[in-house]
Amino acid sequence: MLHTENLTKDYDGHLALDQLNLSVSAGDIYCLLGANGAGKSTTINLFLNFIKPTSGKVVIDMMDVNQEPIKTKEVIAYIPENLNLYGELTGLENLEYFVGLSKKSYDKGALINFLDEAGLQSQAHSERVKKYSKGMRQKVGIAIALAKKAKALLLDEPTSGLDPKASNEFSELLVKLSDQGVATLMATHDLFRAKETGTDIGIMKSGKLVEQLSADDIDHSDLEKLYLAHMN
Repeated sequence: MLHTENLTKDYDGHLALDQLNLSVSAGDIYCLLGANGAGKSTTINLFLNFIKPTSGKVVIDMMDVNQEPIKTKEVIAYIPENLNLYGELTGLENLEYFVGLSKKSYDKGALINFLDEAGLQSQAHSERVKKYSKGMRQKVGIAIALAKKAKALLLDEPTSGLDPKASNEFSELLVKLSDQGVATLMATHDLFRAKETGTDIGIMKSGKLVEQLSADDIDHSDLEKLYLAHMN
């Protein structure tokens, strides 16, 4: 569902991404770990077509992102560290607006069901988003993904700043989407969540993917040791 081939991004002699090859299949939750500047966000931004690659290929659902930028966006949903929603609108109104941008239309009952499925408490549906916690805003993002019927989810530090309960709730939602066949690529610093939620883990350093492994093949302690070894 998500695939790169020798993906490289050069900023005036600085290699932000160096010959990256990764694949995320339907139902996978691929967690990208690495220090700031390792290339995680650059990878996400290339999938989103926010920036252009210097060389290599980015593919979503068998479509080249650079050749089909609009069509590829129709099958993905994106949740950054701080999801930009309209503070003066309610959660329900934000959902209706952003789903409308994807050329889909639902009645109010269906939109409420998406918010419920994403775990947003019913009393919050009609509250202005400016009163929401970060965890509540992220749930609206999940509802948008559900309503778009996104095949892939791109996440950039989505649990940063969440308390443990909210982080756990978000992880449970990702697993739920995984069970529905959604492919997820998540850039994160959270080793615990990567191990608990991810199916696959990649460790990046200086624009290179220096390690790839199945989350089932390593425990928490060894993952931390492996990560720190690569950071030295």
